[in-house]
Order: sequence, then C-alpha cells, then structure tokens
Amino acid sequence: MYLVSLNNYNTDYHAVKSSLQIPLYLPNFHLGVQLLCKPQYKQDVMDRLLGIALIILSATAFGALPILGRYAYADGMDALTILFLRFSLAAVVMAFWLIIRREGLPRGSALGKLVGMGALGYVGQAFAFFTALRYASAGLVSLLLYLYPVFVALLAMLFLHEPFTRIKGSALVTALIGVALTVGPLQGQALGIVLAITAAAIYSVYIIVGTNVLQKTSSIQSSTVIFAAAGTSAGALMCINGPQFPATTRGWIAVLAMVLVATLIAVVTFLAGLKRIGPTNAAMLSTLEPVITVLLAGWLLHETLSPMSLLGGGLILIAVLLLTAGELHHQRLSNANPRQESAPGTSMSASPLLASDSDQNQESI
Repeated sequence: MYLVSLNNYNTDYHAVKSSLQIPLYLPNFHLGVQLLCKPQYKQDVMDRLLGIALIILSATAFGALPILGRYAYADGMDALTILFLRFSLAAVVMAFWLIIRREGLPRGSALGKLVGMGALGYVGQAFAFFTALRYASAGLVSLLLYLYPVFVALLAMLFLHEPFTRIKGSALVTALIGVALTVGPLQGQALGIVLAITAAAIYSVYIIVGTNVLQKTSSIQSSTVIFAAAGTSAGALMCINGPQFPATTRGWIAVLAMVLVATLIAVVTFLAGLKRIGPTNAAMLSTLEPVITVLLAGWLLHETLSPMSLLGGGLILIAVLLLTAGELHHQRLSNANPRQESAPGTSMSASPLLASDSDQNQESI
C-alpha cells in the first residue's frame, strides 16, 4: 500500500481538497479517485447511511414496546385496548402532521394496500404474537418471530428480484444466532409455535407490500393510513371483547409513551428507512430490537443480564456492522459499473442496498 497524493493526478479539486492524502492500492487508485469525486456517489452513500440509521432508530424505539406493554398490562389493560389506543392516538397525531405539511391521503390501489397493511397486517401480526404467548414462552415466541428476516429475504428474491449476497447471508445467520442467545427459555406447545411463525409470516408480507407502496407515497402518508386502519380494526375487536382502559395516571403515561416512541417514531422511521435500503436489509437491521429490550429490562425492570444474552447482543451488533460495511463496498462497485444499475428487468425497489433511489425519495423522512 502506498500513500498517494491527489496533487499528482488530474482530478476534481472542487470535490476533494488538493492536499488530501489517500492510502490506496495503486491498481485501484483511478477507480477510487473517480468514485470519490463523483457527487452522485456521495449522495448515494449518505442516503443509504441515513436509511441504516433510521432503521436502527426504529429498532431502538420498537425495542421499548415490550417494556411499555408490561407497564400497561400492570395497569389492567388488555392487548386489544392497548392496540386501539396506540394506533388511534397515533393516527390523530399523524393527521395533524399531514395538515401542517399540506399533504393529502393516498388514493387508488396504494390506499387499499395501506389499509390492508394496517387492518390486517399490524393487527393480525399483533394478535398472533400475543396469542402465541399464551401457549409458549416469551423467549421461544420472540425467536420464532425473528425468523421474519429470512422470510423477507426469500420474498424479496421471488417478487422483487432483490439479490441476496454472501455478505447478507453471513449477516443474517450471525443475527439469528445472536437472537437465539439473547431471548429467554425456549418452551412451548405446538399451537404457540404455529402462531409465532404466523406472526413472522404476516410481518414479512407487510414489509414486502410496504416496499412497493412506498414508491408511490411518503412515509408520513403511509403511516397515517396504516395507523387509522389498525386503530379502527383493533377498536372493533375491542368493542366485541369489552374495553379495559387504563385505571391510573401511570397507565396513561405508558400508553402515551407507547404512542410517541414505539409507534410514531418507530413506524415512521422504519418506513423511511425501508424506502432507502430495501426490505431484506431493513429486516436484518431490525434484529437489534431484542437487544434493546433486554438492555431496557435490565435497566428499568432490574432483570438480570446473563452472559449469553450479552454475547447474543454482541453478535447482532457484529451483524449490523458487517451488513453496513458490505453495503459501502457494494456502493463503490455499483457506481463503478453504472450499466449494471440500469439493466433490463430490474427495478429500483429490487436493486441492492446501496443502489440509488433518490429520485423516488424526495421527502426528508
């Protein structure tokens, strides 16, 4: 490896400072300089890194949901009441946000798909998950739920023609091992296992459908419709079962925190990140959720953090770093071969993680 100065080469000094020193292998030097001085390359990298950061933020917010849910259950609420309050209140907030931004609701097929994502996807997944907890341990249900990155990867290859690289495969296997070590005891009946896998499958379809819909709507518009549909569906079921509203101020605080953190922030950032990095990568990065849950349980609920849980969390973090590094490497290769990005039969939503989709992503979030 040699230390090569850009002063000795004919390059774009407006994009790179003339005194910059870059350690590169000489055979790849011209490629490195060309990419470094290419504005679109920098824009693509920043957009994808923003997408990764948004998914990590979403996973952190979603990771707080089980902790907040425990406080809500302790105040006498049931699952359907929690879902109704969570999504209906979030829908009201998002509706005001739409008015401030002067955006309308989606129309046509996009609206129908978003309604299905909320009324069937979110509520169906949550119902299957909470019912599974009655027949299997929380550890087993959580582990089976996090099979959804595998399902998403398979569905993305089949329907979106998204490539599945060796780096993605390695990151996925590492993350799944990490989840297995992080969650608790694995015990349960066959019905609980089936319901947990069903929850994973429903959420996988939700992500794939969302990838397509987000090419036509903003994450704000999508979230508003999803929340409203989920709140309506959960409210109808709650009326049949009988509502169980919070009994104390502490319960309402838990609900409001659930709305703000585990719904508004979690869902909006997830959809915004999904639009930037694609379904497979978003699903794999979301395996950070159980790590956050375990850490918060140790901090707020004083639960013991076992060495195996810490090891599992470390493996998930390694998977995240591995995936991020792989995407940066792919970005350089995809920009070095731009013809690959416009090959017939490919679509923007199905392109690799660091392929540019900035033309379709005009919103700030």
